[in-house]
Amino acid sequence: MEDTAKSTIKTIAVLGAGTMGNGIAHVGARSGFNVMLCDLQQDFLDRGLATIEKNLAREVAKDKLTKTQAEEARGRITPTLDRESLAGCDFAIEAATERFEIKSALFRDLDRIMRPEVILASNTSSISITKLAAQTKRPVQVIGMHFFNPVPVMQLVEVIRGLATSQATFDTVQALAVAFGKTPVEVNDAAGFVSNRVLMPLINEAVFAVMEGVATPEAVDKVFQLGMAHPMGPLTLADFIGLDVCLDIMRVLEEGIGDPKYRPCPLLVRMVDAGWLGRKSGRGFYTYN
Repeated sequence: MEDTAKSTIKTIAVLGAGTMGNGIAHVGARSGFNVMLCDLQQDFLDRGLATIEKNLAREVAKDKLTKTQAEEARGRITPTLDRESLAGCDFAIEAATERFEIKSALFRDLDRIMRPEVILASNTSSISITKLAAQTKRPVQVIGMHFFNPVPVMQLVEVIRGLATSQATFDTVQALAVAFGKTPVEVNDAAGFVSNRVLMPLINEAVFAVMEGVATPEAVDKVFQLGMAHPMGPLTLADFIGLDVCLDIMRVLEEGIGDPKYRPCPLLVRMVDAGWLGRKSGRGFYTYN
């Protein structure tokens, strides 16, 4: 299966150099693929590449890679601000902001740029693959490939079929995930898929517990760490994911499923409005340097 992916896909386009995009680029290059990493601004690319270099160095320090392997992986990543330059790539995966209007515009552009046979994948964690596919003239070649953060470490990839996704597309993406050293799990197209349909209501309810004075963030997290053996509590995890991302996903769930149980907690909304987004902003449920 892994060999099949490598025989048909040589160069991968990754759209977005943020947390997920640079992680996907890292794993792709580490697995022997050439990667074109595309973003809108040079400083976004610079930050993404700096993160990749730091994470490769960490893998060398932990004896997961040799220094030569890390240098070769970095050498396979080409940054670009020119989306048109992606036309020669054999596969595209977007890792843009979790907003349908942003992703749909990106898919329309990719559909125009990429060769007709190229598969277009989305790293979306909640948005309908069927809706994204409908933005293109190649819906059979549109699929979800949801990686988990941090991408170089986490093993799971949710592979999500849209209504029109072909078996050939699914097989190719499953093989690519294996070639990346990941474990693909097939999921059908529904708001939040499996991971976030279960996780985000947990996080949202933890925020309600804080808002209603049931417990402090520290106490809520300690209950899940010590009582449920979670490696980190739900509010620490929310800060790690980004509270704005959590809010976006809750809104997708509320709209897509139509059940009021997915209503975002008002405290979560207020914190995002205040710019308290978690680790990336320096403040969320906890304060970070």
